[in-house]
This record gives sequence, structure tokens and C-alpha cells, in this order.
Amino acid sequence: MEVKEMAIGKIIPYHNNPRKNEDAIDAVAASIEEFGFQQPIVVDKDMVIIVGHTRYAAAKELGLTKVPVVVAKDLSEEQARAYRLADNKTNELAKWDEKLFAEEISGIEDIDMSLFGFGSIDWDEFEEKDDNEEDYHDDSLNYDPENAKKLSDMFGAPPVSVLDTKQGYWQCRKRFWVDLGIESEVGRKAYCLPQNLGKYGRAGATGVSMFDPALCEIMYKWFNIENGSIYDCFAGGSVRGIVAEMLGYKYTGIELRSEQVKANKSNAKKLKVNPTWYCDDSLNADKYLEDESVDMCFTCPPYADLEVYSDLPNDISNMDYNDFLETYSKILSIACKKLKQDRFFVIVIGDVRGKTGAYRDLLSSTKKIFIDNGLSLYNELILLESLGCACLRAGHFFRSTRKVVKVHQNVLVFYKGDINNIKTNYKEEVDITELDDDIDSN
Repeated sequence: MEVKEMAIGKIIPYHNNPRKNEDAIDAVAASIEEFGFQQPIVVDKDMVIIVGHTRYAAAKELGLTKVPVVVAKDLSEEQARAYRLADNKTNELAKWDEKLFAEEISGIEDIDMSLFGFGSIDWDEFEEKDDNEEDYHDDSLNYDPENAKKLSDMFGAPPVSVLDTKQGYWQCRKRFWVDLGIESEVGRKAYCLPQNLGKYGRAGATGVSMFDPALCEIMYKWFNIENGSIYDCFAGGSVRGIVAEMLGYKYTGIELRSEQVKANKSNAKKLKVNPTWYCDDSLNADKYLEDESVDMCFTCPPYADLEVYSDLPNDISNMDYNDFLETYSKILSIACKKLKQDRFFVIVIGDVRGKTGAYRDLLSSTKKIFIDNGLSLYNELILLESLGCACLRAGHFFRSTRKVVKVHQNVLVFYKGDINNIKTNYKEEVDITELDDDIDSN
């Protein structure tokens, strides 16, 4: 096989190539840029491409003037046509050995593998599932609690201290909400500081995350009164507002970034609901809400600088940690005042590592803020997340640093008022059945 450097302008794409390669061009271009042009383009005697259309397109995208070429002079026209199809088809037949793949990719630290298309892999194939989603096939989620045989049917999820998002019932509920058209990631350009998770092939793992709508539904129904109002002091994306309004609750959120508020309102309009989002600093919540005026507070603040959302000076995600804690405390203290007596405040939070690698204990700081404001820590839940690419990263991280990869968040439930009044103010049955015709019609 003789490989020649040839001017790219002399090469002719096959006019009837049945393989569409547009989605792969950027990944192949990234591969050429990272590793060089290691695989030549194969052409026939007339310089028409037999194999390598995507490499050709990637080379043009990179502005290359010459590329390595093999001229297959010994192939007949029929053989060239058959080889063109066979090369594309044989690539489709290959499968991944999950264990070997995990071992290989976990040892890659400095190369962003998402550039080469690994973000499109279904990482659920690499996870063990504890439940079968097919057991929960009712797309309307109209469960019947009177005939329920499982706690998840009666309460949306078993009311225990671990909420397992990998379970089939959870994934079914989450899929229901997402399929309605929630677009919480629109308007966000957050990025992770501690590590670029995208290098491990997780689509979107460079930082932009979507709040779990199934968690919203369950927390609202567990800890709010019927048709109650909700205040969210770190509103972020559209999920919490849209789910609240679709379930009959009145939602008010404050979000610092105007582009996020605009995206949220656009998403809500498409879904024919009308949550209230104010574009402002939550330190100014007094402008929008009276003290003791809402029935529930539900929020998810920035986890210090784990995800940086903007370069705005009053965005706590880009503050020094001490400044973060001071402003964080003020915002939560104001929010506590907005909550009525005998009501719940639910906050989803996670600990983060500092520059030394040690945890900062953000959980303890959060608990102290609420206790100092007169609220009681009533429940502490663990939100167990899908393992995703965590197992792929865990081996390398642990070997080199003895750090375990975090696959959970904390859901802290605080109560304001007399705990003895909970029985009076919150009905015994949790109505998890009614994602009713109002949602279906939307």
C-alpha cells in the first residue's frame, strides 16, 4: 500500500455516497487535530473517494491543503462500490466491551474525549439497574393509590431517607415531565471548575445540568399544602416553576441572569403555564414578596463555585468562598422570612471540595443558617443519582488521590413553626395520582 500526500483539491467526493456524515465531521476534525492524519483517504483511479468521505470533509473544515491518499487502482468499479458500502456497514457491526471500555477511558486524563463523539454514548448501558422502567409504563402517571401495592405508587417514591433516581418508577416520572417539553438547560452556560467531566464522554457534563422534575413533583406534594404558593430564591432554569404551575401551585422565583429569565418565560409560554420569574438579586426579595406570605420555599442554590453561571459581580457562584457564604446566608435568611408559620423549606444542596481537595462542609453551614433563623431540621434525604460516567472516573481518581466520586445530593427539609401542627396542616394522604387532564391538554 503506497500512501501519497496529495492536494485536497484533486480529490472528488463520490456523488452518490449513501452514508450521511454531517454529524461526524466535527468529531473527526477534532481527532485529526489531536492525533494527526493517521488514516489515509482511499480513492479510485479517477480520484473519486471510495473510503474516507468524513475525513475529507473534516480536512476541508480544518483548512488542510494536502492529505494522505491511497489510490486503489486494482479495484474494479463494482468492487469500489461494494467496498464503499462494506466499509460503512462493518463499522456499524462493532460493539463495546463495557469492562474494557471503562478501563481504557478511565485512564485518559488530559484529552477531552467528548470532542470525538463519546458524548452520544448511552451511558445507561454501563450501569446496573435496580428496577425495570417497563414496569411503569403509564405515561399519564395516573397511579391508583387505593389499589397500590408499592410505596412508590402511593407517594411517588418510598418516603425513606434515600431517593433513588435510578429506579424505574423515578425514571418514568422524569421522562413524563421532560417529554412535555421542559427546556431547563436553555439560557445556561455554566461550567464546572474542579474537572472537565466532558473528557469522560458524558454529554453536557462540562457543567450545564437540568434540575430533576420528578424531584420537584415529589417535594411539592410531600411538603406543600394543596394549591399552595412557592418561593424559589435561586430560580435557575424553568423546571421548578413549570412543574409547580402544572400541578396547581403558584410559583415565584428570583433569578439574577436576564437571559435565563427570558428563556424560562419562553419555555413556560410554549407549555401554556405562567410561573412568575423576577430578574433581580434575591437580596431584594422584599420588593416582590411580603414576609410570611408563601406556603413553601423550594430552591437549589449554587454549590459554591462548582458551577459558575455568570461573571456578574453579585453572582455568588463566582465569589470567594467566604463572600459566597456571607451572601448565601443573607439570601436564605430573607427567604425564611417569606415563609409562613407551620410550613416547610426544602433546599437541594451538595458539599463541594475546596482548593486543597478537602470538603468545605457546605451542608453544616447551610443547616446553621436555617437553625439561626428559627427553623428546625426535620428531614435529611439523600438524592442518589444515576451513576453515569462516575464509575469510569472513579478508578483513576481513587488510585491517584483516594477521592471517591460523589453520586448524590442532599435534600434538607426544614420546618418553620410548631412541629405538632404538621398533622393539622398537612393531610394524611399524599395525592400523587393527579397529573390530570390539565397537563394532558397542555
